[in-house]
Amino acid sequence: MSESQVPQKHPSAESNGGTAGTSGVGKKATKGALAVGAIGIVFGDIGTSPLYAFRETFAGAHPLALDDMHILGVVSLIFWSMTLVVSLQYVTILMRADNKGQGGSLALVALISRHISGSKYGWLAVLLGVFATSLFYGDSMITPAISVLSAVEGLTVVNPDMERLVIPIALALLIALFVIQKRGTAKVGALFAPVMIVYFIVLAGLGINQIVQHPEVLWALNPYYALNFFVIDGWLAFLALGSVVLAVTGSEALYSDMGHFGRGPMRLSWFGFVMPCLLLNYFGQGAMVMSLPPLMASEAIQNPFFFLASEQFRLPLVLLATVATFIASQAVISGAFSITHQAMQLGFIPRLSIRHTSETEAGQIYIPVVNWALMVAVIILVLTFQNSSNLAAAYGIAVTGAVTIDTLLMGVLFVGVWKWRWWYAAPVVAVFLIVDGAYFAANLTKVADGGWFPLVVGLFAFTLLTTWARGRKLMRDRMTEVALPIEIFAKSAKNSTTRVPGTAIFMASQTAGVPSALLHNIKHNKVLHERVVILTIEIADEPYVDENARCEMHDLGDGFYRAVLHYGFMEETDVPRGLKSMSRCGGEFDMMNTSFFLSRQTLIASEKPGMPIWREKIFAWMLRNSATAMEFFRLPTNRVVELGSQVEI
Repeated sequence: MSESQVPQKHPSAESNGGTAGTSGVGKKATKGALAVGAIGIVFGDIGTSPLYAFRETFAGAHPLALDDMHILGVVSLIFWSMTLVVSLQYVTILMRADNKGQGGSLALVALISRHISGSKYGWLAVLLGVFATSLFYGDSMITPAISVLSAVEGLTVVNPDMERLVIPIALALLIALFVIQKRGTAKVGALFAPVMIVYFIVLAGLGINQIVQHPEVLWALNPYYALNFFVIDGWLAFLALGSVVLAVTGSEALYSDMGHFGRGPMRLSWFGFVMPCLLLNYFGQGAMVMSLPPLMASEAIQNPFFFLASEQFRLPLVLLATVATFIASQAVISGAFSITHQAMQLGFIPRLSIRHTSETEAGQIYIPVVNWALMVAVIILVLTFQNSSNLAAAYGIAVTGAVTIDTLLMGVLFVGVWKWRWWYAAPVVAVFLIVDGAYFAANLTKVADGGWFPLVVGLFAFTLLTTWARGRKLMRDRMTEVALPIEIFAKSAKNSTTRVPGTAIFMASQTAGVPSALLHNIKHNKVLHERVVILTIEIADEPYVDENARCEMHDLGDGFYRAVLHYGFMEETDVPRGLKSMSRCGGEFDMMNTSFFLSRQTLIASEKPGMPIWREKIFAWMLRNSATAMEFFRLPTNRVVELGSQVEI
């Protein structure tokens, strides 16, 4: 079907994208209720960064001296990074770039493509968005592993003898996390917000306790200390950026999840609660380490987050942090399902089996193949890297790569969509490119230490996504070349073939020509139904399509109809439900008297110039293993006839 391409924009009303989604919060929920829901669903990733971000700058691959200059410099870098990257770039600027309420790299690309589709550089913006999406898959593998491991490692602060249990406990928790996905998160999600609110309050409380005792750490609010760090220790400061950036992991996810809660509630949550709690904790960790004698500071920096608590409260803090990382991992996995569904609708991923886990929230979905692939990858990561410090080296590249790409797309947005003058846009983009580019460059130094993993995952995913999109385009082009005009076919077939009662719906990927299933049906069965409908599903470059613009129909005469159902890339393509509102095709559709005819293409490699043979083989494998149109379009299983055809590309 034409879900494998981004069609031209067609009329659509404003969506309800700011309120629906995985949050489980109703459309009429207040801004405050949505803000609370966002705390539980969206901010888990960035909220668990204090477990390892500050530690890694001092105890990671490039250790720093535990003196006041370095501590104030690092805390200042964290503060200004959070201010510039998260607060200014994402929450303030990019959240204004919503595609009918939806955010994220693919939604941004769809928005940009709608305005610059005729530009000779439009394809480059699409490729950048696809690569950012590809990097997200690496992020969604590393986040559960590093988050849960870093929390469980807190047990070693409580009792050093428990170190041997860290990996088994972490693996058990992670496996349980993936196993419960098929049950859906609606019920568990109701507990997310209260737990995360308690977690953030504890973060703030632990930080305030140290800041009150050692208020000199507040000097780090002055950017002088971040700049002074670079002046005195230039190369080490540059390398430290590779760990400091861990404090802003999850910033891209904030933009991607905007459609679930709306920009207003998410901004309220961030500026009014989450950001202050995180900064208080980071400043508290800095204050604690500054106050300790050198020997004790060296011990505390191995896990400063848990050393913030007094000894009797460390075990409860470990348990709370573990639950918080469990929730953060859940949000990332759900995000992987959502981004996969989005990419599927926009034509970059073949049809996959999708299960809806909620009767009321369409955004709550479960994709088995993605779930189990992530689980295997996470288990391999834990067993290979063994601890969260080793994983931290792999983590930064996926995040900084996606952020840098978003910055480039932001430049295209300014000029191509918002119509800024280039001399206004260039300085703004240059500032963010310098900041984001510095973080990305610093993380490139960690490629040999584990940074290769997200790059390999990103390159692999990028190859699959672009191969599928290219292969589908070539198939459509080949089928169009030999297609017979439907008008000519209808006139010649009306008297030469026996007509039988009922309705036959032939699914077609194009809005022109005769589908191969119809030709094969006449060739083999030698009959035509009284009503023949050529049905095409078109996915718009908008998240939602208004119900009034859902159906499009053309009467071709002699019982033949050409019909189109329009869907947004965030919507479920339920064909039987869509047909209920299409009564103009010669009457209503009775599913008991309607047959669906599908064409299943088999790829034949040829000498035609299309793709390299290795990509053709990958595309053929993806085509064989994609879900059937019957399942994807939710067609009644006992009313479907599938006819095969062969295509050369």
